[in-house]
Amino acid sequence: MSLLEVGGLSLKIGRKTILRDVSLSVAPGQIVGVIGESGSGKSMTAFSVMQLLPEGSVCSGQVTLSGHDMLSLPEAALCELRGNEVGMVFQEPMTALNPIRTIGDQVAETVLIHEKVSRSEALARAREALDRVELPADRFPLSRYPHELSGGQRQRVVIAMAIALRPALLIADEPTTALDVTTQAQILALLKRLVREDGMGLLMISHDLAVVADMADEIVIMKDGEVVERGACPAIFSALKHPYSISLLEASTHAPDRSVQPVDDALLRVRDVVRTYTVPRKSLLSAPGKVAAVKGVSFDLKRGESLGLVGESGCGKSTLTRAILGLEEVQGGEILFDGQPVFDGHRANRAVRRRMQVVFQDPYGSFNPRHRVDRLVCEPFHLLDRLPTGTEREAAIAEALTSVGLSPDDKYRYIHEFSGGQRQRIAIARALIIKPDLILLDEAVSALDVQVRAQILDLLADLGARFGLSYLFISHDLSVVRVITDRVMVMKAGEIVEQGETEEVFTNPRHPYTQQLIAAAPELPAMARKAASDT
Repeated sequence: MSLLEVGGLSLKIGRKTILRDVSLSVAPGQIVGVIGESGSGKSMTAFSVMQLLPEGSVCSGQVTLSGHDMLSLPEAALCELRGNEVGMVFQEPMTALNPIRTIGDQVAETVLIHEKVSRSEALARAREALDRVELPADRFPLSRYPHELSGGQRQRVVIAMAIALRPALLIADEPTTALDVTTQAQILALLKRLVREDGMGLLMISHDLAVVADMADEIVIMKDGEVVERGACPAIFSALKHPYSISLLEASTHAPDRSVQPVDDALLRVRDVVRTYTVPRKSLLSAPGKVAAVKGVSFDLKRGESLGLVGESGCGKSTLTRAILGLEEVQGGEILFDGQPVFDGHRANRAVRRRMQVVFQDPYGSFNPRHRVDRLVCEPFHLLDRLPTGTEREAAIAEALTSVGLSPDDKYRYIHEFSGGQRQRIAIARALIIKPDLILLDEAVSALDVQVRAQILDLLADLGARFGLSYLFISHDLSVVRVITDRVMVMKAGEIVEQGETEEVFTNPRHPYTQQLIAAAPELPAMARKAASDT
């Protein structure tokens, strides 16, 4: 018997059709993965199940949860079911949590809303839920606030809120997208354990086939609001028929063509770099403490090379990146770019700084939404001694946009008018416009759909060959680092614990931490990898 039955579900918002004839089912104890790219209708299907839809939405078809017809129930009855019968885990835990309330209060709130219990009883139930998601009382008291937790710990709090009343169905919408590989593995293992212990159904929404393939009993693939393929996992991978499904599988294992060989000459030299921070004193009379974010890091980056830097959040990757860019002064060691120091006294060396650019993880957040693309792309001009003007400026903007596969006329548009992949192309165009020698890519593809990610990786490989670029590729996505880099460095607690040729490190990791990272990375089943290679 199905716990959730969705049949012929269609959804319109205004005049736009969002979902067309969507059908799927989830049984108790079953994990169903819903796969598709942004805009495919995955999240709107989940919101339709919970009836959390915008005003003016018109839903038709059948959505039955534990015998309740979700499309015909009044709002009061739906509110009673949400949290009791169905819980939801969202992608970004920091926005799902209230920053000014303790984690104990937020988990207890679910209990207080649905059950007539005292506050002390609700807090006791909150403590039990937090213990179940592996946030023990001795380290994570109820009095903690969200900002005092890491990303993975915050996601555990969100899961605790969703399971506090032991719902029959849990919906997890991209719950691990922004997490490190080891944290992601822990969250996925936690979700599987909760399904096993409670016998609840899990509807797992993701754009990453590897994440879902490792845990789902059944997979549903969506495109443009429709289900295009479904089947038991992993057998579905050897029987994919729809062109979109096949293209998703190919993109998940895509490796760009990288024929350029690095020159045996160091463009960037980092020697014994140390970066420490002062932290608040623990008491009125104690001295301020110090935390070493980077501890004696040394490496070379060759001309034309793509060098990977991997490690978990907090390992020092971003701190090291800011030091290389001259944005944060170091307390020890030196950083040389083409033989010149990155720091000129206590300030960044402009002659060096203009030869390095950076592409950030979130292209939308790194742009001013009030400015048009032409102004956004030419922001690095401030590093030049003479700012291009008139036709020279327009020609530079057109060349940068064309080089990343966009139209020169796109300069008249605003950033909200573009898709995520197009925004990242604009970010790369901004990095290219002053013709740098080195581009630092800080999680530049981690938030993208697999097909868009494959396109951006191809673009980076092509630009590297055309313009002789060197890359420092910073990421927690090991599958991406493996296909785009020549060498890789592994960073842990501010130190480089292993480095070497990329394939050698991945096939023969020597340091225990590297072995742990590689073991935690999600992989497509052997059947899926074979199907991808056959296509």
